[in-house]
Amino acid sequence: MNADIDRPTFLLVHGAWHGAWCWDPVRTELDAGGWRSHAVDLPSANPPAGRHDYARPVGMLDDADAVRDSLRRIDGPVVVIAHSYGGVPTTEAIADASNVVRAVYLAGFQLDAGESMFTFLGTPVPDDGTGHAPPYEDARRILFDDVPEADADRAVARLRPQSVRSFTERVTTAGWRTIPSSYVVCDRDQALEPSRQRELATRADSVHRLPSSHSPFLSMPRQLAALLGRIAISTLPTPRR
Repeated sequence: MNADIDRPTFLLVHGAWHGAWCWDPVRTELDAGGWRSHAVDLPSANPPAGRHDYARPVGMLDDADAVRDSLRRIDGPVVVIAHSYGGVPTTEAIADASNVVRAVYLAGFQLDAGESMFTFLGTPVPDDGTGHAPPYEDARRILFDDVPEADADRAVARLRPQSVRSFTERVTTAGWRTIPSSYVVCDRDQALEPSRQRELATRADSVHRLPSSHSPFLSMPRQLAALLGRIAISTLPTPRR
């Protein structure tokens, strides 16, 4: 189906250890519904090939730059969808993005200025934060519990080490304080407890729920795409009578 040019475009931001690939099933559903979408690869888990010129280990602020760059390439209004850790660089990046009309946190870290993912979770900050964190040993259960077995196995095989710096760098400005936001709580999540999600969701303007584990983009892409469409439509201005 051809995308409706009057609708906003979705920018999809993945979480830790993932890549833009994880959004493919949702993008297929969005396309079928007439929505345009783009997905960004965050350098904290997907360092550019051949790049060895970083002055410091890649972190959250580098991911925020990648989100900003993607936003600059999109004409017209944008709804940003941020999953899990992806909520952190998204929060940082959208603060100065004039084309973002809403941020949607999907089991995401909707942090405030001064917080990092580790400080919110109460995780001790390592003395040396220059390394990489491997995916969960039991990623199949923790991340993809309700994903069809073959799809989950493929997803686990594609997970990459994640920069520790991305978990420890603090947000400097919280874009959701000036841009409307929605939160989607995943009720069966085993990676970020639903109780912590509900705590984060108090910062959003609207709250929605899915009966999914941590990765509804793989377990229920059609339901997720439909929900995102409803949220985006609610963002559109009400026609004058």
